[in-house]
Amino acid sequence: MPELTSRRGLLFGTAAVGAGALLVGCTSNDSDDEPAANDQPAADDKPGKQVTIGFAGPQADHGWLNAINDNAKSRAKKYSDVTLEITEGSNDTAAQIGQIETLINKKVDVLVVLPADGKALTQVGLQAMRAGIPVVNLDRIFNTPQAYRCWIGGDNYGMGLNAGHYIGEKLKGKSDARVIELAGLDNLELTQQRTKGFDDALKNYPNVKKVARQAAEFTVESGQAKMAQLLQAQSKFDALWNHDDDQGVGALRAIEQAGRDDFLMVGGAGALSAFQAIKKDDGVLKATVLYPPTMAASAIDLARALGQSKGIGGLAEFEIPASLTLYSAVVDKTNIDQYMSTGFK
Repeated sequence: MPELTSRRGLLFGTAAVGAGALLVGCTSNDSDDEPAANDQPAADDKPGKQVTIGFAGPQADHGWLNAINDNAKSRAKKYSDVTLEITEGSNDTAAQIGQIETLINKKVDVLVVLPADGKALTQVGLQAMRAGIPVVNLDRIFNTPQAYRCWIGGDNYGMGLNAGHYIGEKLKGKSDARVIELAGLDNLELTQQRTKGFDDALKNYPNVKKVARQAAEFTVESGQAKMAQLLQAQSKFDALWNHDDDQGVGALRAIEQAGRDDFLMVGGAGALSAFQAIKKDDGVLKATVLYPPTMAASAIDLARALGQSKGIGGLAEFEIPASLTLYSAVVDKTNIDQYMSTGFK
């Protein structure tokens, strides 16, 4: 899962609601002699001014990142008035800066950027803004708000918080409940935020104690190896929170090899494989907490609205917000069908 420097902005939207819900026009109950509070047109699906959107993201070397690219492409195809100029994607900051500079030189109308490194790419974000090209900063945030017009991304603290509350509620009637945590890369702030949210949630459940934590690397292989270590060290526990569904594939392999089924597992991100396992409901994985890649589709919607000088339906303001933090919904067997179409491979 990609790194995200902390910026918890306006809570707005969930993966369950299509990205277009951000931009649907609203009807008015105002009488003829009382003007509407906002006469500025809101973006909707009707064709409008042609907008060229430049999209630059990192290399799709993780299921979530690949889903980001797919969401952006499919969303752009929905609009006859949008042309998407998409770069190849690179984890090399110099290469990504060069790709973005090419888009700036092409004079695209709006830029959507998921930087490989927010700090390292801040200057090219500033360059675009100074050239009069508004930037939608996706997920990994630039160092200064001057480098973007709007930031949209996930809530890592909220992931941990909601995972902790879900597990706490499931174990509410059990005395001396024990939980363990399979985290992501510990040098990433997002991992630290997820752990802090999880720990803060568990404080609400005095009967629940976290007895072990192991950091993996967001890969299948590391998930399997680190989970095997946890299982060997912890002969009895009641729940596991795994930060990432990709490494969760490996974790589930280790669990199956150990023949363990005496606890519940909650995943993270919203991979299709996790959704399918939750729906099948014949193993330990009972839920996953979303970090929705649909944010890329919403970023295209926001960029289109910016390019057409429109606002968001349902809000009184003339302009789109400066910050949108997506909600980390918990998906389990009670709502899995609603979310299945958003699962990424």
